[in-house]
Amino acid sequence: MILSHAGPSTTDTPTATLEVSRAADFRVAMRELAAGVTIITAGREHGRRGLTATAVCSVSADPPTLLVCINRSAEGHAAITESGSFCVNVIAVEHQRLAERFAGRDGARGAERFDHGEWRALATGAPVLADAIAAFDCQLVQAIEAGTHTVFIGAVTATTVSPQRAALLYRAGSFAAAG
Repeated sequence: MILSHAGPSTTDTPTATLEVSRAADFRVAMRELAAGVTIITAGREHGRRGLTATAVCSVSADPPTLLVCINRSAEGHAAITESGSFCVNVIAVEHQRLAERFAGRDGARGAERFDHGEWRALATGAPVLADAIAAFDCQLVQAIEAGTHTVFIGAVTATTVSPQRAALLYRAGSFAAAG
């Protein structure tokens, strides 16, 4: 099935309706963009916060830098801002329940989300999932507000890699395996 929306054919449609329609169309289209699943974490001890995210991207290899896009209403947003650091945990297929937990699907909030999985710290102190496929421990270097989100750019201070498993992907509301 192909869905298409080129906008209204008349010019008398209210702007608010156009914006809502475009936003809804955008969300539908973005659900089709398959992406690797990560758990973004920040904070320490009782202030630890985390969320499941797919909006992660390499910025530069020299110096090692990446970005994450986080909704400003997410608990993890404040934790990143306050701590000045974050960790991107790339997760495997066997971490699907953990991904669902950090997406809020089981009702867990705040530091309670870390009750499952084995967590440790690297250079910045942000929580690192011990058996993540890869983890990027980052020092926050820039924050750019964009719509409902903030683009956090982080200098990678430490990494871990354990790539011998299938990565978890997300597309159209469902998880899948890659590799």
